[in-house]
Amino acid sequence: MRHVDESMVRWETKSKPAFGGISFYIIFLLSISIYSIFSEDKTIFHKQQFLGILLASSLGFIVGLADDAYNTRPYLKFSAQLICALILIFSGTYITLFDNVYLNYALTILWVVGIMNSINMLDNMDAITSLVSVFIIISALFVAYFIGKVDSVNFMILIGVLSSILGFLFYNWHPSKIYMGDTGSQFLGALLSAVGITYFWNTPFNAGLLSPSKQLLLTAIIFIIPIVDTTTVVINRLAKGKSPFVGGRDHTTHHLSYLGLSDRKVALLLGSIAFISFLICIYIVTSNNWTSLSVIIFGAYFLTIFGLLYSTTLKNKPEQKS
Repeated sequence: MRHVDESMVRWETKSKPAFGGISFYIIFLLSISIYSIFSEDKTIFHKQQFLGILLASSLGFIVGLADDAYNTRPYLKFSAQLICALILIFSGTYITLFDNVYLNYALTILWVVGIMNSINMLDNMDAITSLVSVFIIISALFVAYFIGKVDSVNFMILIGVLSSILGFLFYNWHPSKIYMGDTGSQFLGALLSAVGITYFWNTPFNAGLLSPSKQLLLTAIIFIIPIVDTTTVVINRLAKGKSPFVGGRDHTTHHLSYLGLSDRKVALLLGSIAFISFLICIYIVTSNNWTSLSVIIFGAYFLTIFGLLYSTTLKNKPEQKS
């Protein structure tokens, strides 16, 4: 009997090709190739941080491809995610929130594994993960532009992957013709976790100073949809004595549908939240004022979105799509 994990339970039960992730990875590699050929920087493959992102993203792609093909066990997927985190850490891409480096390593592992699972779990309804990923990448591109890093290989990678997701979104919009599969969600999870560390957790925006509260809130707001959805699912399943890793139609996306929203309206609603979060990112990054009031306002925004989406899951709903 095959094990049924989170990634196998989709809202739409009709079987469709899961080729999106392969296109993401091909464009990812093509972007690196173009940069290495036309850029004056000929030392790209000697840079540890770049190599770490390349290897971690590639491992995410491979484990996702294996899961799509063979439905691998959850512990194998988790092991690969842990290795992705360790690759990033040992190559120099890790969160620098604390003075204690080992606390930073632990937080980085939690972040990478958490985001890889969150992006994977969020891919349960047409266009949701695609839209969320688009706005995360656009936010990172804005940060890169703001700090003057538009000539880097990371910028080229983000442009390439963004274009591949937008092309995929045309076919993934409801009613979708293709899925990204675990191949896409695991690859995006690994890449976006590294993007989060590089452009949100660790980037000083004003006077070269890092503010822990600013780092934390900016990152949480940009990744608000996957963080809220996964946290909600974990809380509710543990409260019911269920494993968080066993699939079910109990995500925030599903509960919005139970309230009467169509699949397209669910995608538009969550996409709108992601867009608003991008606008907030622009304000936080460009503003020179970061005070206690800023923490309260933006913390309240995060908690409001969390509360509203979580509240939709409080009533028992059917596990089958009507």
